[in-house]
Amino acid sequence: MVELTLPKNSQVKAGKHWPAPAGATKVKTFKIYRYDPEAGGNPRWDTYDVDMEAVGPMVLDALLYIKNNIDSSLAFRRSCREGVCGSCSMNIGGRNTLACTHGWAEVPGKAVQIAPLPHAPVVKDLIPDLTLFYAQYASIEPWLHADTPEPQTEWKQSPEDRLKLDGLYECILCACCSTSCPSYWWNGDKYLGPAALLHAYRWLIDSRDEATGDRLDQLEDPFKLYRCHTIMNCAQVCPKGLNPAKAIAEIKKMMVERVV
Repeated sequence: MVELTLPKNSQVKAGKHWPAPAGATKVKTFKIYRYDPEAGGNPRWDTYDVDMEAVGPMVLDALLYIKNNIDSSLAFRRSCREGVCGSCSMNIGGRNTLACTHGWAEVPGKAVQIAPLPHAPVVKDLIPDLTLFYAQYASIEPWLHADTPEPQTEWKQSPEDRLKLDGLYECILCACCSTSCPSYWWNGDKYLGPAALLHAYRWLIDSRDEATGDRLDQLEDPFKLYRCHTIMNCAQVCPKGLNPAKAIAEIKKMMVERVV
């Protein structure tokens, strides 16, 4: 018989319940993951009954209301509120997304369940530790490499070549895609993940960059690139509507073409 033992403090338990104020008529329940590694103890699900008459339409509005009016100990990353900075990425209703652009009314069921991005160390509550994620992004050297002397004005690029970058440069590094990828869960220390590889492809096809061969050499590794199995979770959850799986497939094609 196989016996599996969960790590210490890994079981999420029931937490506190915060009832709605008296007289509230439009009440919505928010079930929020709470965990403070420094305090010890198990993670817990705290539930908040919120009077939605006093709350804006987005999940971030509800979180701000809870923090400002109900429980000031709740921790999450503030954001630009415009879906540009990617700071408020979290798992809402079982799906990675941005709290500032996702409406609480869009979440099915009686309660809105909110957790940090999956399979990432938790700093506190809804704040994941993305140190590895950003290190992987830096490893693909996301800047222009060119031996040609720098022009006095700008690096010129045709409209057709510029068009190739659409669907790539818009990535805001929110980590929704990478933390929804099973291959990244199991091989996160070796596999670069959808976000980093999307940016890698953005520089591989930039007509102004002169290090395509070197960039491909850096990616020629059994784990860095080839752990993608085209599950497409990344494309489904991207709040900007991008398709990292397609970019990864294009990199694999470039690998084959340079050998053939």
